[in-house]
Amino acid sequence: MSDQNPEHVFDAIVVGSGISGGWAAKELCDKGLRTLVLDRGKDVKHIKDYPTAMKAPWEFPHRGRLPLKVLEENPIAARCYAYDETAAHFFLKDKDQPYIQEKPFDWIRPDQVGGKSLMWARQTQRWSRYDFEGPGRDGFAVEWPFTYDELAPWYSYVELFAGISGNRDGLDTLPDGEFLPPWEMNRAEQSMRQKIEARHRDRNVIIGRCAHLTAPQQIHKDQGRMQCQARHLCQRGCPFGGYFSSNSSTLPWAQKTGNLTLRPDAIVHSVIYDDIKGKATGVRVIDAHTKKITEYFAKIIFINASTLSTNLILLNSVSRRFPNGLGNDNGLLGKYIAFHNYRGNLSASLEGMEDSYYSGKRPCAVMMPNFRNVHRQETDFQRGYMVFFSAGRSGWGHGVPGAQAGGEFKAAIADPGGWGVYMMMQGETIPRESNHVRLSKDQTDPWGIPQLITSVGYDENDERLLKDFLNTGAEMLETAGAKNISVTDTKQAPGLDIHEVGGVRMGKDPATSLLNKWNQLHHCQNVFVTDGACMVSTSTQNPSLTFMAITARAANHAVEELKKGNL
Repeated sequence: MSDQNPEHVFDAIVVGSGISGGWAAKELCDKGLRTLVLDRGKDVKHIKDYPTAMKAPWEFPHRGRLPLKVLEENPIAARCYAYDETAAHFFLKDKDQPYIQEKPFDWIRPDQVGGKSLMWARQTQRWSRYDFEGPGRDGFAVEWPFTYDELAPWYSYVELFAGISGNRDGLDTLPDGEFLPPWEMNRAEQSMRQKIEARHRDRNVIIGRCAHLTAPQQIHKDQGRMQCQARHLCQRGCPFGGYFSSNSSTLPWAQKTGNLTLRPDAIVHSVIYDDIKGKATGVRVIDAHTKKITEYFAKIIFINASTLSTNLILLNSVSRRFPNGLGNDNGLLGKYIAFHNYRGNLSASLEGMEDSYYSGKRPCAVMMPNFRNVHRQETDFQRGYMVFFSAGRSGWGHGVPGAQAGGEFKAAIADPGGWGVYMMMQGETIPRESNHVRLSKDQTDPWGIPQLITSVGYDENDERLLKDFLNTGAEMLETAGAKNISVTDTKQAPGLDIHEVGGVRMGKDPATSLLNKWNQLHHCQNVFVTDGACMVSTSTQNPSLTFMAITARAANHAVEELKKGNL
């Protein structure tokens, strides 16, 4: 490496700075490795670069809504709930992310250091042993190469640092963690819980678990973070550090070690593989503005660019040894993409309880762990779904029939309206080889990198699961006393769930997987993948906490192997 620019040589390189990349950076820097973090987006520093965080509604020219022209120019980003006038600057624009949709797929991408950790919905649940055992038990995908018990200590490790609020519910379908005080259900939700659980012993209604500081501990104060203010303005960036993000937590922590070098506006083209040394030696980077190509070198490389971007980078990392993409001897790179089925939702009204209200804007919903096919196969579809619901009262400005303009009208609209409830599904999809991504042979992006082709869709299993949720959800709402129940299939494309996983899956056998139990490429073991691309399956729980735990575990292993001289 004597002919390389010393300023371009590091102990470790991390591609991506979102939830998993931030954790990789923290762990590697904490353990003494000089670490380069690369991100394709602009730099965003905590507090300083949250321009809309403290603005009042009337300070936005369009009161939070985006002009029609902007929406028309960004039809993919515009489908995301958080894409509005208050947060649009955190999204990569459609023209800057060209890709080819062989099947409809809404690829939602960030445009800054910190990635989607600034814009995520912050719901964090551990997976249960049933989730890790599912593929092996039910005969789909491949077996996970580790168990829940092996990952549990790492769940605890990341929970204590990130700060997760939740109640200890004692459920084997949704293991307890290291929790801060939970948020509370309101009166209507408590009433629904009592009625649903009284009728269905296998269904548990619990308060959501989320990455919000309800009672900051010393470790959170050491990060400079404060208590969540329940403002519900999270997608703007939180100046209080009330929720976990790379920008408020892991990246500043890594920076304090003196071992972090951060390069924004760095579009990773590919991983450099040395055929003689038989390992990866670095990454090739294109400057987002000048398009100048620079190569950086390191002993270990973590690819955490987010699921589809990680697949793209590895597919584009070709060499004499790996003509079809780095580590892709079995031809499975880019295949077995899975996601969460969000198509089903219901709404209804609840009568009575008009003497009760609530304060603040709670950052989580009520949730019900999966109760379908948990212990054995019971239905005409595989796997199941988690249910989320929230009850609330219509607020200021609701319609008041008969009220006249003036004092009477002003007083009437200041009173809260009746109760309503919204219920949604988070369904597990089965990874299938036909659900895949690959590189275009003739179309490139503005930086000359082949565009990604997405070929990911629903199947009959998804349709049956959706039908079951809509029917079961309506029955539960009726049990809870709801009226005017409305059932909706949104028919939204995959991708809008923003929980896509797979393509570089882990496994025990190099013939059927790309990564080993430590997230190393089987055939290039100094390259680690710990974002969503590494996942074998998707479970019914949110994936982000599992990304964090897997990343911390893999980083610890990487450092140990480096010390032994194995990398």
